[in-house]
Amino acid sequence: MEYHVVDPADISPTPDRPSDHHAVSDALGLERMALNVYRAEPGDQLPLAYHVHDEQEEAFYVLDGTLHVETPDGEHVVDTGELFVAEPESPHRAFVPADADTTVRALAVGAPAVDDVHPYEE
Repeated sequence: MEYHVVDPADISPTPDRPSDHHAVSDALGLERMALNVYRAEPGDQLPLAYHVHDEQEEAFYVLDGTLHVETPDGEHVVDTGELFVAEPESPHRAFVPADADTTVRALAVGAPAVDDVHPYEE
């Protein structure tokens, strides 16, 4: 058996990201889920691009602030304490609008932990 207690702030941020990204699953060596903590300022987006997953289910739980998620069906507004879930083959882009008043902190979980992400173009 193995257990972990970790402060995401102790994990070095991933370089060259459009927001402050801490890859918890990478730091802990987790293999079955992708676990990430984001801190995004107004004008930042969380993932690298508008994207879609073939197999992975992805969920964003908003810890602080208001996250916006663009989809082909429109924009979703996700407030503190709410969860946005994208099923496989569901394009999405999580971001903080440039005119937002606050920073957003969010926990993102993806499973299975597969590298099946593709840029999405309408």
